[in-house]
Amino acid sequence: MMVPTNRMKIALLGSNGQLGQDLQDALRSHDLHALTRNHFDVTDHSRTRSALMDIAPDVVLNTTAYHRVDDCETNAATAYSVNALAVLNLIRVANDLDSVLVHISTDYVFDGYSRQPYTESSRPFPLSVYGNSKLAGEFLVRTLAKKFILIRTGGLYGAAGSQGKGGNFVQTMLAKAQRGESIRVVDDQVVTPTYTLDVAHQLARLMPAEQLGLFHIANEGSCTWFEFARTVFELSGIEANLAPTTSDAYKLPAARPAYSVLENARLKELGLNQMRHWREALAAYLSSNR
Repeated sequence: MMVPTNRMKIALLGSNGQLGQDLQDALRSHDLHALTRNHFDVTDHSRTRSALMDIAPDVVLNTTAYHRVDDCETNAATAYSVNALAVLNLIRVANDLDSVLVHISTDYVFDGYSRQPYTESSRPFPLSVYGNSKLAGEFLVRTLAKKFILIRTGGLYGAAGSQGKGGNFVQTMLAKAQRGESIRVVDDQVVTPTYTLDVAHQLARLMPAEQLGLFHIANEGSCTWFEFARTVFELSGIEANLAPTTSDAYKLPAARPAYSVLENARLKELGLNQMRHWREALAAYLSSNR
């Protein structure tokens, strides 16, 4: 079990990403080493090992991923290199350091055929190369890591945007409305939009709590992407030219789960859940990013 301490030495990989930047703030009371690709590329196993061995952290917190879902379909080697093989290297380094590995995974490990929120005990069955590569990383963590916290989350948006995707969904919607564009958003994919700031603070509470294993961390409730977009405009007081559409209309290379709502079951069992309803979280995000 993880030994509680007031101050941990944490190596945060992907610290300039959407979640990483919020984690920097949430973990500022710790001895935090904020690492980016400028320090090392996680696919460079020897350089990654050397850097982490020099830091000798109590926690290796990995937020890196190749998450361009459609590109993964044609760049499977890259997806598995980042989302599985690099994770295997991190596992080995963390084990050698007797560190806790905290690894971020995704709701895309599920097929979306359920109509009940997925818990940590639900059976994964991904539909895409991205989902499969992330699940491969999960299996490596769960079978080989001596001490780990594995987090599944999804539908992320945050102040930093998503560098690999050209901004987050909320800002994309607001920008389209500002330009007076006709906006069409899928109404057949049910998700839980999740504010990265909430994930960061939940994780900051979880890490010292002596609880290891798999956790879902998502805001509460669910909606379709269309309903989320409509709420963005409603809370922002914007009249937008918004209409629903279907996933088939986009003909994207990678299949998306039609239903990928996560239930924070373990957090609730342990009395640790502090995730807000997605509407409340969205209102807070919009208020702080005007």
